[in-house]
Amino acid sequence: MVVKQEKNISLQGMHGRPIPTDVFYTSEGANKPVLLFCHGYKGFKDWGAWNLMAEAFAKQNFLFVKFNFAFNGGTLEDPIDFPDLDAFGENTYTKELDDLKVLIDWISSEEFPYGELVDLSRFTLMGHSRGGGIVVIKAAEDERIQKLITLAAVSDFGDRFPKGEELEAWKQKGIAYIENARTKQQMPHLFDFYQDFVQNEERLTISRSAKKLKIPALIVHGTQDPTVGIDNAENLKEWIENSELFLLKGSDHVFEVSHPWEKDELTPAMEQIVERASGFIKQ
Repeated sequence: MVVKQEKNISLQGMHGRPIPTDVFYTSEGANKPVLLFCHGYKGFKDWGAWNLMAEAFAKQNFLFVKFNFAFNGGTLEDPIDFPDLDAFGENTYTKELDDLKVLIDWISSEEFPYGELVDLSRFTLMGHSRGGGIVVIKAAEDERIQKLITLAAVSDFGDRFPKGEELEAWKQKGIAYIENARTKQQMPHLFDFYQDFVQNEERLTISRSAKKLKIPALIVHGTQDPTVGIDNAENLKEWIENSELFLLKGSDHVFEVSHPWEKDELTPAMEQIVERASGFIKQ
């Protein structure tokens, strides 16, 4: 089964930057469910094994779409890693929600180039880590979304901000830096990021959105996740009425994948995720 892929399609974001977008699909079969994937913090659409994951879902007869958030630090010409740290510093949660709306609108529009292949009544959002929190909020806001999958998702954005003196220092300087352990880049965050959260705190409180959800949700988490604790998954399970929890025993935050990923196969944990998620969407 040959998987076709269209890479780095340029969609115009709402804030002056393009959204590089990939589509994976096969020619066989029609009425394909749509699976739209959001990367996480310091992530990008081509990280690790995300391309292999996209191919695996395409082989399950999904139309799989993934993209870079417009302000993730990548560019259309260089979507891998973070050539544009100024853009990274300007990112906010509400910008990411706007980007996701652009993607959903595009896929749902008559201009969508793959419209004859898909069944829009089977539209699933999936997000990893911070992207998992974003998709919970967006799924509660947008009735076009029929199912939800989170991978190692955070359950509280506010809890992840610095507190006390560290927060005050950030406010005084207007900018703070976090080192990327892999690239060694000093990645900036403008204080606007925190102010945007405070100004939109009701909307950005994940528990509020989760409790409103009526659609089915699959919550996937590794039991040895050192980055986003398993309690985040348990919170989502408690809040989302129609949800199931899929725990991967011994697995970490990225399901044993790293970047760059030189292998031509997924990790056992990722294979389990593709299998379980495919069954969840098709049921």
